[in-house]
Amino acid sequence: MPPLRSKNHNIGMMKKTLPILILNGPNLNMLGVREAKIYGKASLKELEALCRKTATSLKLKADCRQSNSEGELVSWVQESRKTHSGIIINAGGYSHTSVALLDALLLSDLPVLEVHISNIYNREKFRHSSYVSKAARGVIAGLGIDGYAYALQAMATWLKAG
Repeated sequence: MPPLRSKNHNIGMMKKTLPILILNGPNLNMLGVREAKIYGKASLKELEALCRKTATSLKLKADCRQSNSEGELVSWVQESRKTHSGIIINAGGYSHTSVALLDALLLSDLPVLEVHISNIYNREKFRHSSYVSKAARGVIAGLGIDGYAYALQAMATWLKAG
């Protein structure tokens, strides 16, 4: 995975940060079983291990959570305002439907990065629009679970910059 900055970019100089909340929405608990041609063969457990390993290498901590419940995702986002430094979110199907999740993300006042394992713009038309994108500084789509590692790199860069 290529660095976002030169090799001289020293993440170790970053001030102490709170954990990064990594949220996965509905059906992502079925990774490794669900439509491998679209989502790959990695399980949610493997995805979370990648996130923790990447976060540690960036001197961050990953707080990985998954829920099939929109309300639970909204509650976690609301709570994150005081307990986390940023949010990386793959809201799954709620990306395309949840105004409540959008409102919570905007209220969080944290840097938000949206991630999708598949390229949502190369799929059904209804997937081309995301409410989550309206709250996100950036979107990573179509890079498989590696997209989460890239998202953590971007988050580390943003947090270092202040």
